[in-house]
Amino acid sequence: MTSDKWKQALTPQQYAVMREKATEPPFSGALLHNKQDGSYVCAACGTKLFGSDTKFDSGSGWPSFYDVANAASVRLEPDSSLGMERTEVVCAKCGSHLGHVFDDAPEQPTGKRYCINSCALEFTPDKTKK
Repeated sequence: MTSDKWKQALTPQQYAVMREKATEPPFSGALLHNKQDGSYVCAACGTKLFGSDTKFDSGSGWPSFYDVANAASVRLEPDSSLGMERTEVVCAKCGSHLGHVFDDAPEQPTGKRYCINSCALEFTPDKTKK
């Protein structure tokens, strides 16, 4: 998809984050405190990325997950921007920047913290749970 089409499909904040690799301000995202059962999907293409069962409060200011819903749904890429070594999380289907993953969650089953921009996600509630 062209830049112009992405600009039409996404909000300005989503475009900055998902296409230009910006970061939303900490503690500002609509899904940060969401505790409902369901799935978190890519806001650009709808690919299922995370389940609510892996979401946890990391205190970082962004939605955090300890695992992905399906390993094929994300790509992990080296990121040396900002003078540090990190691992970028990208939607495998549409190439949108989602956030970063860190190995700093030893209290979680995988030890990982997928730190994801809230605006890069949409939430789909689980209709089978009340």
